[in-house]
Parts: sequence; structure tokens; C-alpha cells
Amino acid sequence: MANLTLSPEDTKKLKESLKRCPDGTFEAAVAYREGGDATWIPEIVNGIIERFLEPQAKPLLHSGNEELRLFEDLGVDSLTMMEIVILVEETLNISFDNNELRELRTLADIRTYMDEKAGGGSSAREAPTRGLSYQEILAALPQQPPFLFLNGATVESEFATGEYRITGEEFFLEGHFKNNPVFPASVMLEALGQLGVLYLLKGNALGADTAVDPTTVFFKSCDGVRCHRVCRPGEIFRMRVEVKRIRRPLAVFEGTITVNGEKAAYAEEITLAFDTTNPKPARSTEATSETAPASLNGSHHGIS
Repeated sequence: MANLTLSPEDTKKLKESLKRCPDGTFEAAVAYREGGDATWIPEIVNGIIERFLEPQAKPLLHSGNEELRLFEDLGVDSLTMMEIVILVEETLNISFDNNELRELRTLADIRTYMDEKAGGGSSAREAPTRGLSYQEILAALPQQPPFLFLNGATVESEFATGEYRITGEEFFLEGHFKNNPVFPASVMLEALGQLGVLYLLKGNALGADTAVDPTTVFFKSCDGVRCHRVCRPGEIFRMRVEVKRIRRPLAVFEGTITVNGEKAAYAEEITLAFDTTNPKPARSTEATSETAPASLNGSHHGIS
């Protein structure tokens, strides 16, 4: 069932989630969440789909052709489809079944399916606060020196914080820039990505019984990036990543870095792709694991 009212906090969160969608999407989502009227769903779904389309595909979406195919006509690959699904779930409070989603081929398929599913719910993640030393981070992350940018971290239920001190000995500072060492903005994003990876591995993101396979975590995309100041040797990054949405195989975080109380860098959305591992069966010596989805195997650059 849709909520009868939205609190100011929920309204703010909904607006933030949909701010990259076209005009009218947020208003339609509020109307649906407050009144439960399913006639708003097509406008909401259209807006969310459009948010993830390439510019040349957007006119097709507004052509009125319900038989448009997701991949062939709109260029929606499997991971983009999952991003759409995650945001629709969050917006409509609907929970989808991955097996059923594989049968969706056209816009008509999506809208019919979502109409039928309207009114579902999703469970919240819970995890204890956990402080991690450098040695624990080193043992947990696939990233290793000299390309590890976390000296310490704390993992909470919905966010993680971390620190990194720029030593001046980083190998890339020799050429960035000549006689003027400046920490690269791209590596600042790498540091935030590594903190997101740490959250996935140590934050019980998918529940206590489901573990993320560290060998399957890859960087997918980064949106809304802004850098606010130059960072130099001797300064300390204070980093924070907040969970925006997680559903296998995608996790989306908002990331911030401050230095001396000043905002240094911000990323509106850092999206990581990942897969999970299955625990060993009881009383069995054979290890089992899920195979990473084909779309994740070598198709993206890793946070490495």
C-alpha cells in the first residue's frame, strides 16, 4: 500500500532521488505515495526510464509506442535496467522479483508488471557500527598499496566514514604536477569508491546471511561530481559515503570529502556493480559460489 502522507524527511529524500528525472516525475511520485492512485505510475516510470537514457533515445520514449524494446530500441542494457528497477522500487515502495524481471522486453511489459506490483514494500538494512583499523581494511579490500587510500574507517548501518592522509610519497604526485604536488581529483573519487567497497564488504548491506564477493566489485559510473579545493601533501581527507540504494548487482552512494572542515569533493552518485557469494553447505567440503553476471565480467573498470 502507498503511504497516506509523506513526512518532510521522506519528501526531501524522494525529491533528491528523482532530481535528475524530467519535470513532473517528483510531483507524480508524491501524488502516488500520498494517495495510492496507480494512474500516476506510467508518468513516474516514464520519468525514471528517461533519466537513464542517452539523449538520442529520449524522443523515442515519448513517441507513444508501447512496443518499444528496451535493449534494441532504447539501448537499455542489463545494468541500466537494474538502476531503473532500483529507483522505481524506492519511489513506489515496490519489491520486484529478479526472475520475473528477466521476462520484461518492452515498455508495455514494464508498465503492466509495475501496475500489478504496486503496493509492495521493502525491508530496511540494519548493521552495527564498526570501526576498522588500517590492517583490517588491508585484509578486507581487494585494493592494495600503493593504490589504497584509506587509513581508517567506520561502518554504520546506512553510511561509512573514512580518513586518508596525503603523505606526499604517492607515486603519481611526481608528475602531478612538476614541482607542484596536487592530489588528483580522479583519485579522490577512487578513495570514495574504496570506502563504498568497504561498506559493501563490512556493512551487512544485504543482510547477515549474504556476503559480497570482493572479486566482483567494479566501478560502474559517477554522476554529479564537483571539486571545491586543491589538496596537497600533509592534508587529511575526511570521507563519507551514504547509501542511496542497493540491490544486487548495483549499489549507489553519495560521497563527500572534506579537508580542514572545508568541502573538497562531492559526488552525487557513485555506482558500484557487485555480486554475492554463497556460504558453504553444511557438512560439505565443496565450496560453492555464484557466478558473476555476464555483464559484470570484464565489462567495467574496477575501483582498483
